[in-house]
Amino acid sequence: MKKRIVIALGGNALGDNLPEQMVAVRTTATAIVDLIQGGHEVVIVHGNGPQVGMINTAFETASKADQHFPVLPMSVCVALSQGYIGYDLQNALRKELDSRCIKKPVATIITQVEVDPNDKAFENPTKPVGGFMSESEALKLKEKGVAVAEDSGRGWRRVVASPLPVRILETETVKAMLAAGHIPIAAGGGGIPVALKADGQYHGMSAVIDKDFASARLAAELEADTLIILTAVEKVAINFGKPDQKWLDTLSISEAEAYIKENQFAKGSMLPKVQAAISFVKSAPSRTALITELKKAKEGIEGKTGTRIV
Repeated sequence: MKKRIVIALGGNALGDNLPEQMVAVRTTATAIVDLIQGGHEVVIVHGNGPQVGMINTAFETASKADQHFPVLPMSVCVALSQGYIGYDLQNALRKELDSRCIKKPVATIITQVEVDPNDKAFENPTKPVGGFMSESEALKLKEKGVAVAEDSGRGWRRVVASPLPVRILETETVKAMLAAGHIPIAAGGGGIPVALKADGQYHGMSAVIDKDFASARLAAELEADTLIILTAVEKVAINFGKPDQKWLDTLSISEAEAYIKENQFAKGSMLPKVQAAISFVKSAPSRTALITELKKAKEGIEGKTGTRIV
């Protein structure tokens, strides 16, 4: 049966730098086009953790060398990441579509996402951006007032505020593209964070929105049937990495929430994925979320693998 699917691509589907990204998107395109060839409507959302950090660092470095180069606001860094990641993705998708004689246009939408300026996240930055660093490097940045945190045992990274998405401003544009038979790439990096201010205009915010939560919000607004959150493992597990580790095929909302209370899911890794999946499934009774790895996406939609949140 034809489904409307929103796919949230994790960092493993994009690589950590531009050369890796250009290779990774080819594999990513193959998996996505498998779903399109199966007759499904697909909307693509991607992360930008390493990329937005590199953009921010590049302009900070340039500013130190020449004062005429500004330090860009985080909202602009996100917009830049949407452009260059979307460029690689849509070209890889077009090539794969053409190789299968599927005539469907692909385009990237520079997407703004409204956040609440009073969101408590602005008081406690937690979202990792940029590459990993040693603890000593992180402590030096901390002395300069830069927020840093240890990231799920993988190393230290800079962190910024990560408010929840309230509304996707370009949802109607995405709907129009779907109605025309196009493939949209939207809300890249979780979307450009903006807030409505007293002047009645939207202004960029110094934040990065979690792409899984943005994907769930977009999927709900599009009335999608399924949200696929792609990660580095085939299924969600409890007691991960322990002798009694257990892979999960299906999770009810109540079971998932109970596991969250038990701290079964890592904060910088699986937790936001499960939370985003729950929020989407709660938005309508018929909706399903799937968490799996990229190469298993098609099998997951067919019910053969992955963890389904229902």
